[in-house]
Amino acid sequence: MVWIKTVPFEEATGKLKKLYQRVTGPDNNVDNIMMSHSLRPHTMEGHMVLYKNVLHHTGNTLPKWFLETLGVWVSSLNGCAYCVEHHFQGMQRELGDEARGLAIRAALEARDLTDVPLDDAQVAALFYGRKLTEAPAEMVKADVNALRAVGYDDGEVLEINQLCAYFSYANRTVLGLGCSTKGDVLGLSPNNSDDPDDWGHK
Repeated sequence: MVWIKTVPFEEATGKLKKLYQRVTGPDNNVDNIMMSHSLRPHTMEGHMVLYKNVLHHTGNTLPKWFLETLGVWVSSLNGCAYCVEHHFQGMQRELGDEARGLAIRAALEARDLTDVPLDDAQVAALFYGRKLTEAPAEMVKADVNALRAVGYDDGEVLEINQLCAYFSYANRTVLGLGCSTKGDVLGLSPNNSDDPDDWGHK
């Protein structure tokens, strides 16, 4: 499941046990990406705080399905199949349109945004996310201005930036530690956006 030692749910004690209890899904399932932090529980705590606030917080104004789409896009660009599979399921659940979701995924995997079933503003966000992921040192003010030009306010620009930055972090956690989806329940997420402290995966 992971290339380093991890502590199973049933063997966890102290702070780790408390954190596991907060992030569990059905039957005390803990996603491998979270379990990979088990030797340093404080990093799991930091990861979950960031993840919950970037993707599952009522302060965000962009649609959650589109934030999930950006996560799938960044993960695909980084070659992180683990995050693609998990967050594609989340995207589909939030979008509620299976055919459209499959068409979006096909376009993202083909790296072809010409016919992706998204509006111009959403496509602009994908272009921003691609450059930030693949060539971060080449980002310039014009990249932010391009988002403003299609209607995003600066708070929404920040949401896009933080979402893309978070997924590159998550992708490198997964890829660098060899996380697989074996044993995971795909598509679970902490969907209670009204409570930042509710990390339960449903």
